[in-house]
Amino acid sequence: MSPQTSIATIARSARAAVAGLAQAPAGQKALAISTAAQAIRARSSALIAANADDVTAARAAGISAALIDRLALDAGRVEAIAAGLDTVAGLPDPVGEVIKCWETGNGLHFERVRVPLGVIGIIYESRPGVTADAAALCLMAGNACLLRGGSEAARSNMVLLECVGEGLRAAGLPAAAVQLVPAGDRALVGAMLAAHGLIDVIIPRGGKGLVARVQAEARVPVLAHLDGINHVYVDASAEPAMAAAIVVNSKLRRTAVCGAMETLLIDRAAAPALAQAVLAALVDAGCEVRGDVAALEPRAVPAPAGAFDTEYLDAIASVALVDGVEGAIAHIAQHGSAHTDAIVAGDAVVAERFLAAVDSAIVLWNASTQFADGGEFGFGAEIGIATGRLHARGPVALEGLTIYKTRVTGTGQVRP
Repeated sequence: MSPQTSIATIARSARAAVAGLAQAPAGQKALAISTAAQAIRARSSALIAANADDVTAARAAGISAALIDRLALDAGRVEAIAAGLDTVAGLPDPVGEVIKCWETGNGLHFERVRVPLGVIGIIYESRPGVTADAAALCLMAGNACLLRGGSEAARSNMVLLECVGEGLRAAGLPAAAVQLVPAGDRALVGAMLAAHGLIDVIIPRGGKGLVARVQAEARVPVLAHLDGINHVYVDASAEPAMAAAIVVNSKLRRTAVCGAMETLLIDRAAAPALAQAVLAALVDAGCEVRGDVAALEPRAVPAPAGAFDTEYLDAIASVALVDGVEGAIAHIAQHGSAHTDAIVAGDAVVAERFLAAVDSAIVLWNASTQFADGGEFGFGAEIGIATGRLHARGPVALEGLTIYKTRVTGTGQVRP
């Protein structure tokens, strides 16, 4: 079959599955997800072994260290995947939730009610955890999903799909609700992007090249972010120890995640001791600092052209001195990617100004940018972080995977 025919075939089977999922009670969907979590724990050794083969092959193929970090699984990460599914299984079912209700003067009663999006295509690289997270979130929100993971994670993804399949069977839900699109044929991605009328939404998770391609070629609505050029602004009112801890964690906890800090902004009016403490803590922790701050930190190196527009995904940070909170806001507006930006400040007025003026999907006050994660938001898992202006922004979890319809109840009214 051609790629177009292959995608059409599996998308139609997914569409048929949606009809049943949309009406499935919360307990049935929760059973599928919790059983999948149990299966992941039971097959942890097999999953880690399959993942080790994926990692070995990826290293041999010259995959970057950042992607290897996203690909690799150990016992802790496997348990985190299973725990995320358990959390999703325990969340309230969004389908059928009445968001708003009102009446008009003619007696009509209106209810805005959550309904599933339908068939969701997820295209992603390296992260095998996306397979489980996407399946669980889509199921609980009443959607079917077509998962197209990267070939570098093919073995890991297959084991996870088998675990999800156990959950679907245990709950009596259709197997076509969660399907893997073969990873070997790149033409299948193009067929997914062109599948208008068959796939309702595309969600890409991966590098800049993948997301840019999806946004350029898709004839299906896209929920995505292109870059995670995230900032931490240290105001003159910041407490030094807090500022240093937040900056180091934002950059170095995991450098390859999309919520990692890439640029540090420091108030030019800050006491030299504050700036020096923050910069020294960052360099001492193993981060290369790039910027015109040698007078404050002699180990800093000059920033190359384009540094403030670079997503390093590595132990490297660009640094700039700015003129207070207004300078930080202006810098972020020029160089940011509307993903995640944070302020460290003791002055609440300054912090509120930052939170109101920075137009990013996630803004934080006195907290690490590494909290840009659906699990940390209490969502159990996320399917991605959206930075656009469609119906969902920030970590996309259950509510972001639904849309609404309006039910209108009358007593015989006709419009004059």
